[in-house]
Amino acid sequence: MHGVRGDPLAVRYGRVRDHTESLAAPLGPEDQTVQSMPDCSPTKWHRAHTTWFFECFVLGPHAPGYEVHHPGYEFLFNSYYEAVGARYPRPSRGLITRPGVQEVGDYRRHVDDAIADYLAEEPPADVAALIELGLHHEQQHQELLLMDALHALAQNPLRPAYVLECPFVARGCDGADRGWLDLDGGKAEIGTAGDGFAFDNEGPRHAVWLEPYRLADTLVTNGEWLAFVADGGYERPELWLSDGWATVQAHGWQSPLYWTDHDGDRTEFSLAGEHPLDPTAPVVHVSHYEADAFARWADARLPTEAEWEHAVTQTCGSKLRDAFGAVWQWTSSPYTAYPRYCVPKGAVGEYNAKFMSNQMVLRGSCVATPEGHERATYRNFFPPSARWAFSGVRLAADR
Repeated sequence: MHGVRGDPLAVRYGRVRDHTESLAAPLGPEDQTVQSMPDCSPTKWHRAHTTWFFECFVLGPHAPGYEVHHPGYEFLFNSYYEAVGARYPRPSRGLITRPGVQEVGDYRRHVDDAIADYLAEEPPADVAALIELGLHHEQQHQELLLMDALHALAQNPLRPAYVLECPFVARGCDGADRGWLDLDGGKAEIGTAGDGFAFDNEGPRHAVWLEPYRLADTLVTNGEWLAFVADGGYERPELWLSDGWATVQAHGWQSPLYWTDHDGDRTEFSLAGEHPLDPTAPVVHVSHYEADAFARWADARLPTEAEWEHAVTQTCGSKLRDAFGAVWQWTSSPYTAYPRYCVPKGAVGEYNAKFMSNQMVLRGSCVATPEGHERATYRNFFPPSARWAFSGVRLAADR
């Protein structure tokens, strides 16, 4: 059996699982246990939950003679699968001091050894597909692990770095020479065509009608956002959606998450620690509300997800700088099902469909997205107020 890139499934499994451990390695036991807000999860929990996925959906039902590592882990590390059974409350995951970091490592090795034994024989196609889903699920959690670790470290007044020379920090991209890509619109098709892995929410492929539009060829930068702040962007209700303005007032937002003003000197906190704000780097850790307000201030708008995918597909991404690998880009599209979408049967049907309400779509990928996990049809989604994701802005306009 082979993975999406032609590697044997067992090799791909090992590579993905090892990468999770390498991401967790710079974090000590205390770092891995803390939960800084209800929407975040401890690093230790991410490591255990992604292991539980393989135990629950692959080994338990399909590996004869498999013995679960610990009968209580099904309750502790189930995230939101109602069909599987009861689960520990999400806001309280930081209270799970035991099992500890080492015990979670033992759990991972136990399941990995069992998967290796299971993959020694070629698995049935449906089980191989479940393992492939589990690997992509773990890649999602690799990104979440870094997001959540950053949020936890940001609560520490010592401003500790995850690692000083961190590859997961978006670098400068000069927005001053921004151009616009003009597209004619018309009938277009979006969604997965079935070539390679895709999550169920990426299909089915379907036709859409697009009016002629323009898409900025660069991302919005910190320097541009500074101008927005200086022009009273967070103080002008006419720029904001009603819910967005209420959120700004309730939480006292005055700049993107992780920015600090030291008597006029701006710094930004990232996985590399606190450092001077780079005006040429893409703005990151802004909500949909903020992205929408900035676009209105800039006499532009956010693209729809169909416009974004159409533009990337038409140009193969070559004319859109940082379409992938810098920041996830907010769109104006609510996260809903595509036409003719059918919820998969069984517990895995809860993976995406149950969240198709009160969320907005982001497109592209970010510095924390694992290699090979990005694609033009990928639909990320977060609530419009979320700011701890690696989320940024690309502008659009009508022609």
